[in-house]
Amino acid sequence: MKMKTSVALLWITGLAEAFLAIPFIGGGFVISAGYAPLGIMFVLHAITLFFCFKEYSPKFGSILGIITSALAWIPLIGWALHLLTAIVLLLSAAMSGRSARI
Repeated sequence: MKMKTSVALLWITGLAEAFLAIPFIGGGFVISAGYAPLGIMFVLHAITLFFCFKEYSPKFGSILGIITSALAWIPLIGWALHLLTAIVLLLSAAMSGRSARI
């Protein structure tokens, strides 16, 4: 059975958020790139949310990701939000993928 686009995007954005949640590495990457990764993640979360609406997949992770992208420039809050968002997105992807295969 083919994976839904929304589930694939949930996996991709979840893994990207997990990378950004790695202390010093994720923050260093964001700062060295001039905070552009936060804008890119905002767009990716918006695209993922669009596909989640279209394919009736969980939406909370993408909404949380949009909020995270807007607030992640605040050092400790950004780290905590990236970590929380990664967990929610990866769990949503795993649950959606599991229910899609049944």
